[in-house]
Amino acid sequence: MYRHPYDPANIREQDLDEVTRQGERMLAWLETAQEELDKIVGTGEAASGQVKAKVDVNGRVLNVRYGPRATRLGSQELAEQTLAAVGEACADAQRQTHDFMREALPGYDPAEANAQFERLLNDWG
Repeated sequence: MYRHPYDPANIREQDLDEVTRQGERMLAWLETAQEELDKIVGTGEAASGQVKAKVDVNGRVLNVRYGPRATRLGSQELAEQTLAAVGEACADAQRQTHDFMREALPGYDPAEANAQFERLLNDWG
């Protein structure tokens, strides 16, 4: 549904119309889905289990909690474990977002779309 089999050297007017319609459907969906996306909370935990974090769908840190043995860690180790927990929470939020998008938009794979976009940017750079 969201892939385009168009030859860039030979794009027809109906091809542009279809891409435009797809874009409009995506924008309409995003407007209605924003409320659901805003409910996504990613959670993460450091390997030691002494640091736990929660982030929102945009990766903003909502909460960081330290276990009772976290105070035994040195400052560098505590910082590394905090970053690891937040990173894991961000990855969880992204996974939930991608799952939601795949379910709501059959045929659309956000990970593949990101990869294609990255390839396009690299080709231009």
